Amino acid sequence: MSQLKHLTPAQLDAFGAELDAIRDRVTADLGERDATYIRKVVKAQRRLELAGRGLLFFSLFPPAWVAGVAALSASKILDNMEIGHNVMHGQYDWMNDPDLSSESFDWDTACPGDQWQHSHNYMHHTYTNVQGVDRDIGYGVLRMSDDKPWHPYYLLNPLWATLLATFFQYGVALHDLEVERVMKGKKDKADVLRIAKGIWRKTRKQTLKDYVVFPLLALPIAPLVFAGNLSANLMRNLWTYTIIFCGHFPDGVEQFDKAVLEDESRGQWYYRQLLGSANLTGGKLFHVMSGNLSHQIEHHLFPTLPAHRYGEISEQVQAICERYDLPYNKGPLSKQFGTVVRKIFKLSLPSGQPALPAAA
Repeated sequence: MSQLKHLTPAQLDAFGAELDAIRDRVTADLGERDATYIRKVVKAQRRLELAGRGLLFFSLFPPAWVAGVAALSASKILDNMEIGHNVMHGQYDWMNDPDLSSESFDWDTACPGDQWQHSHNYMHHTYTNVQGVDRDIGYGVLRMSDDKPWHPYYLLNPLWATLLATFFQYGVALHDLEVERVMKGKKDKADVLRIAKGIWRKTRKQTLKDYVVFPLLALPIAPLVFAGNLSANLMRNLWTYTIIFCGHFPDGVEQFDKAVLEDESRGQWYYRQLLGSANLTGGKLFHVMSGNLSHQIEHHLFPTLPAHRYGEISEQVQAICERYDLPYNKGPLSKQFGTVVRKIFKLSLPSGQPALPAAA
């Protein structure tokens, strides 16, 4: 567990000032280029959804069903990652467009936007990878650190991880409920009821749309449309889980003790974000479909800057890291996810010894 002792206070201040300068330059440059980009992505997402749902109505022809699932999956991934996640971070609030406002935007997933903004925008991005504060470390169900006390429950760490990936949208929806605290009686009942009602309203709406309304519109092939929508949601869940876990838990990503929060300076906060994140390498389409969370380091450093700018910023961030002799964790999806899976198995054991052979 890192204690952030590598840089001196003066170096941390200088490091923070250089990153502030990047943020300020990009903020000053925001304009039509960025507005055009997000509107093009929204248009593409809507066209993919229309194509996907339309093709599923012809599901008696297997190629149409496969194409429909592919298009609808891509639509849901874009809505979740490049649009919903980034818009609700406030990355496009400067446009004053009510359709792209973090205050009013809602995405096609089970988690209510306001609850996500609290558990993710505030808790996770403020206290990134701080043990006992950032609940994204394990999402309340996994052991993802040697510092978390072992319990026989964690022998099934790989199973819990698989279930979380499969039903990821519901795991995210329940995240702000803090089920483990509810079970221990440590959460206010009125607050629990308020959050639960919000989850129920949003989950019911999404469930009715995908599993009742659209299948009924496709009678007599309702089961095929139902299966197509179920498959698209599964693809979105698995993809989102993979990208997020690769940005937070591969080898080299550090976690921190609560002590780092005491009198934490801006430079120290930036330093913690850097050490607590990892990037994925890939092509332009890969970055778009990941919501540019393939640039997780830049996202943690600058969560309110439009994510499509992260690729450009990354070169500047890497140069700064080199000057300060700091690590910049990046690698292909297969490598990063492989180390995540190994960690999940390793931490299922009380000894912390690897349950799988080390990667070559």
